[in-house]
Amino acid sequence: MSIKRIETGPRLSRAVVYNGLVFLAGMTADDTSADVKGQTEQILAKIDKYLKEAGSDKSKLLTATIWVSDMAKFNQMNKAWDAWVSQGNQPARATVEANLANPQLQVEIQCVAAV
Repeated sequence: MSIKRIETGPRLSRAVVYNGLVFLAGMTADDTSADVKGQTEQILAKIDKYLKEAGSDKSKLLTATIWVSDMAKFNQMNKAWDAWVSQGNQPARATVEANLANPQLQVEIQCVAAV
């Protein structure tokens, strides 16, 4: 079985496709001046891009892990998520509060999807 790596850099690949699954790295926003809803929307657009490149889409999401810098922002993040997620195809999901690598980052999302 072959392994396909998408946008491989010195530390990680943005996505890895193997055995009918696509594993996405943790995605963060490029514009950190946006609020948590805006950062989440940016991340979800990236997820769409990488899933498409891997031959998948959000209707095939299996799991998602979301890290937020402050649980007080949980509902704002969910507004963006709920508007984006494929209804009837919601993945198993966990959301936790965490100190993210950059203090301006408010959310990070990692997911796995079927191809």
